[in-house]
Amino acid sequence: MAKPRVQFVCQNCGTVHTRWAGKCDACGEWNTLVEEGTSGGIGGGPGKTPRKGRAVALTTLSGDIEDAPRIQSGIAELDRVTGGGFVRGSALLVGGDPGIGKSTLLTQAAAALARRGHRIVYVSGEEAVAQIRLRAQRLKAADTSVELAAETNVEDILATISDTRRPDLVIIDSIQTLWTDMADSAPGTVTQVRAGAQAMIRFAKQTGAAVVLVGHVTKEGQIAGPRVVEHMVDAVLYFEGEGGHHYRILRTVKNRFGPTDEIGVFEMSDGGLREVSNPSELFLGERNEKAPGAAVFAGMEGTRPVLVEIQALVAPSTLGTPRRAVVGWDGNRLSMILAVLEAHCGVRFGQHDVYLNVAGGYRISEPAADIAVAAALVSSIAGVALPADCVYFGEISLSGAVRPVAHAVQRLKEAEKLGFRQAVLPGGSGELPKSAFRLTETASLPDLVARIAASGPGKRGRD
Repeated sequence: MAKPRVQFVCQNCGTVHTRWAGKCDACGEWNTLVEEGTSGGIGGGPGKTPRKGRAVALTTLSGDIEDAPRIQSGIAELDRVTGGGFVRGSALLVGGDPGIGKSTLLTQAAAALARRGHRIVYVSGEEAVAQIRLRAQRLKAADTSVELAAETNVEDILATISDTRRPDLVIIDSIQTLWTDMADSAPGTVTQVRAGAQAMIRFAKQTGAAVVLVGHVTKEGQIAGPRVVEHMVDAVLYFEGEGGHHYRILRTVKNRFGPTDEIGVFEMSDGGLREVSNPSELFLGERNEKAPGAAVFAGMEGTRPVLVEIQALVAPSTLGTPRRAVVGWDGNRLSMILAVLEAHCGVRFGQHDVYLNVAGGYRISEPAADIAVAAALVSSIAGVALPADCVYFGEISLSGAVRPVAHAVQRLKEAEKLGFRQAVLPGGSGELPKSAFRLTETASLPDLVARIAASGPGKRGRD
């Protein structure tokens, strides 16, 4: 009898190795190779010949669409992130830290869709049916027609949802708990996660039902399991939030049917997640307008303008190497701004600790926040409070020049709606709307630093 072939699969990147090693050659991670047996398929041993393929029907691009392309849940923030609703026949992956509210959000979405007359199937591999019912009662969703099941075997799940009328949406919570008879490894391994995801995606494409897969997030902030699962699905959403804050952010990182930089903001309460239609008011709700080191940044998340406060603290350091601590922004970007301020503006930070924080635990990724960060840093080291009704946005280059950014009009309209009357923005931002806004265009960072320094203690009362 032929000896079964054994392979070693990296649990981080999914690369297959013929022998065990302490370090994966593909991703460089240590102690991630796990032994898994192969059963069947090409190279599976004597007598394991590949199945002869069957011809599939070819069609044209033109033709009738069976149903409406999207299923709207009625939860505006969720529909915004998905690009207008769940697309029929698509697979969507939702990731997030444990306890962040993924199951709560999907339970509320399932109930909202069921109230609209859609057939929803919720399959849980982590909780019993009684636990899901308790959550539904707390969320006031127990009166809906959502169909529940507690099962982890992929074949049993597919047999159940294929037996009757096609469901409009299938929720699998979570993909790491599924296992299939086609793989010999334990649930949660790369082979099982990949096989389970393939089976559910195949069901979605063949039947036209939308499938939502829940994925756990590792300590590094990535969805546990092979990254190939993210490439297999049509959309990937991350559910983010800090433990000390009551709000949650649903962020799109991949979407084949919509924008990839949208966010949805929710507030966690005793009755579940509540939509936040104006997140700028949430992030600016507890501002100290007279404290130095605080600047309001007018940012963009997809098509939505968001105003958030950037806080900086520059304090004398007793250490040989001063601290540089950043929360909610890129640490390398902060180092660049500090270097530009020292080289072109004469602001010295070599003997100071620098702490930078984005208020509310919000995360900023766009470079348009450079001017706001620089203004907050100069304000803190000079002890001068910035005008409370002023917003900042613009990108800083290594030469000290301030470069224009996109969507200046939308940023200004959002600031004006929230009561701001001034804006510091790059020169050459295009045609701006005529309003009561006092716009200060700056072409270089030294101009901004000189303007802040000129409003020192002697001129502070006139701001």
